Amino acid sequence: MDHDRPQGWVARSAVPGFLPGGSAFRFTNSFDVQPLLALRLPGMPWGIGIGDASRGLCGGMIFAVRDLFEAGIAAPPDAEPPRRGSPLYGYLVRRLLASFDLPRGVARYYGLMRGADAYPRPRTGVAWWPGTSRPDRRGSTSDRPGSALGRPGSALGRLGVGRRSLADEWPRIRLDLDSGRLAPIGIITVHSADPLQLGLNHQVLAYAYTQVDTAVTLRVYDPNTPLERADDVTMSFDLADAGGGAQAVRITHSIAIGGRPVRAFFHSRYRWADPRPALRAHSAGLR
Repeated sequence: MDHDRPQGWVARSAVPGFLPGGSAFRFTNSFDVQPLLALRLPGMPWGIGIGDASRGLCGGMIFAVRDLFEAGIAAPPDAEPPRRGSPLYGYLVRRLLASFDLPRGVARYYGLMRGADAYPRPRTGVAWWPGTSRPDRRGSTSDRPGSALGRPGSALGRLGVGRRSLADEWPRIRLDLDSGRLAPIGIITVHSADPLQLGLNHQVLAYAYTQVDTAVTLRVYDPNTPLERADDVTMSFDLADAGGGAQAVRITHSIAIGGRPVRAFFHSRYRWADPRPALRAHSAGLR
């Protein structure tokens, strides 16, 4: 935070024209137990199922919603999730795979899953810890306050996963929103080195924020939340927590993830894909 700003300083930004209740899918991220796709091999009369749709298509849904919004197209009015084999289902699966940003995206999920919420301050060998005053060449500390996050030599790799989210990922999310773009976000909900737990993480789409001093509240589209409550989902954190120390960052939220915490988050890479072919085929199949 800029120390010259008055107490109670407020910043707001929102993507014009977007609210989940009017721009997102009417159905929630609730799919039957079924493969995401089938891999057909030569000489085999059937395909090999890959993935499990019941674990969720959240990434596909948020990418598709951004595709539709940027194309100026309303989401289809379906109140039930599309069935496997339908054009809309295939489109959501393709966008889900795109949201994984293979292999980079999955590696980010796994690395943050394994990372600690906080690390203890080093006892020896490190003269400077993020959030403390930086030593000058004589070994004394500067009187200048503020976080050392992002500066060369800041030992950023030793920051807990929540603090890294605030330092590295929040500025990217804010840039999207300040530029009028929806921001896809990967959410880390578990602490585990078991890759089978990757499916317990989640994805949401940020469309607005309010910042009061250092306290930030993001408004997000959560595919798990029913449409009647979709406009009320938030995720909040305090940027003062990014300044250092060995405590875990507190991130509060109303995202429908079964009571699991949000340990960390990151800005996902996105490329637009034309939704119109899938929607035309979907509409034709309903006639």
